[in-house]
Amino acid sequence: MGKEKRKADFWEKINGNVQCQLCPHFCFLKEGETGKCNARKNMNGELVSLVYSRPCSLAIDPIEKKPLHHFLPREKTLSIATPGCNLKCKNCQNWEISQVSPEKIISLDISPENVVKEAIKRNVKIIAYTYTEPTIFYEYMMDIAKIARKKRIKNVLVTNGFINPEPLKELCKYIDSANVDIKSINPDFYKNICQAKLEPVLESIRIMKEKGVWIELTNLLIPGLNDSEEDINKLADWVKKNLDRNAPIHFSAFYPCYKLINLNPTPEETIKKARRIALAKGLSYVYSGNIGNNEGNDTYCPKCKEAVIKRREYEVIEININEGKCSKCGEKISGVWC
Repeated sequence: MGKEKRKADFWEKINGNVQCQLCPHFCFLKEGETGKCNARKNMNGELVSLVYSRPCSLAIDPIEKKPLHHFLPREKTLSIATPGCNLKCKNCQNWEISQVSPEKIISLDISPENVVKEAIKRNVKIIAYTYTEPTIFYEYMMDIAKIARKKRIKNVLVTNGFINPEPLKELCKYIDSANVDIKSINPDFYKNICQAKLEPVLESIRIMKEKGVWIELTNLLIPGLNDSEEDINKLADWVKKNLDRNAPIHFSAFYPCYKLINLNPTPEETIKKARRIALAKGLSYVYSGNIGNNEGNDTYCPKCKEAVIKRREYEVIEININEGKCSKCGEKISGVWC
């Protein structure tokens, strides 16, 4: 289909205008207007995707970089993204491609079929929808994922979770694992920093669990904005109640970028403290990221406390898991291992 505009899914025509129903923004668009995501536009009374078959990034990554620590360790992913995002995070690390219109980005021309062929050519068993927000290239992602599923290639979603229930439930039929970037457990953070809402994200996580998607969470801690002990405690409590104690969570360090270059980087101790709090709350698998090689990057058996996966940054250097269990004590290690 190349760079032709593809009719979008999940929208409604209202008096010649359209309302997008893909994400909780519910953008109401007059003729020629583009949604907040920069990727969906009212053209001649129909909502179309501006990014179908137009990835701006296609790369090979380790699955550990997503980050996913309990899903097929050591495997490589074919990572793909198009321009745009439905959040406006002031701390966005990929703002050069996520916060601009597709017309201002050099993009490839690659069909869903050819994306899967590329994965097969490179002997990659996973396709990851990542870098920007995959929700905004929903139709492209869905078409790739359906073909990949038939070819026994796994599909991984790296997402902000800001998507409506109906399209998410349809997507979950083809997604094997997801890392959801939960920005904060505080609704004010979403409103002031992301121009979005918290509750739809929490609902998305609950839906993914219900549909059997393997879930890991990432929480980027920004000094003075979402790194309080109260926030960490609330987040850990929510994970235990709505997922379970074995749901992995990654606390990640912030580095100044985009519209928050005036802030300092997250101190290493803040990340380590968040990990200690979450572990004390009873969560089994808590990780610390963006602070170099540290013990918070390894996976430990929740029973005997031995390291069952040892990592050096994104490289796995040792695995002590046998048929999903700790090689030393036999305790089940939650995840997808084959």
